[in-house]
Amino acid sequence: MLKRITPILAVAALVLLATAASASARAGLQDVRNSTAKFRQLSFATHHGYGLLTDAAGIACIDNPPVGGMGVHYVNGDLIGDPTENPRKPEALVYAPVNGGLRLVAVEYVVFQDAWKAVHPNRRPELFGRKFELLGADNRYGLPPFYELHAWIWKHNPRGTFDDWNPRVHCPAA
Repeated sequence: MLKRITPILAVAALVLLATAASASARAGLQDVRNSTAKFRQLSFATHHGYGLLTDAAGIACIDNPPVGGMGVHYVNGDLIGDPTENPRKPEALVYAPVNGGLRLVAVEYVVFQDAWKAVHPNRRPELFGRKFELLGADNRYGLPPFYELHAWIWKHNPRGTFDDWNPRVHCPAA
């Protein structure tokens, strides 16, 4: 009987841990939503150091049909150079084109690999229980290798809160 109960208790413990981690991530994302609400006005974001980012080809609205789009990134260069990650201060704000304007849809956390590795040589950055993705030197922006993590906190993403691409975001045709 004890042999049967032990696996059941182990599964129950894992479910409780996963539920607690999920609740913690949700609370953290709500905190990010609260701290970034002021940036829903693009003029406020630009006034506070966020500037338009284009890729190496000069493209501002990042799209990947048919997978989805990211939108237009506004980046705070001072934050990218910092090898610490503060969920309340995302390095990039992502806006989607809507009715001729731009609407805040996501945040992105970014840190250059060299800056991160100088302080944290044995691990990747992580927030909300998610490890950042490494983009190598061959990235579309022409930047040195960097780690990134998107969080779709202002627009639902059917592919998941932390997926890079959102099928509900589209860039206007060039």
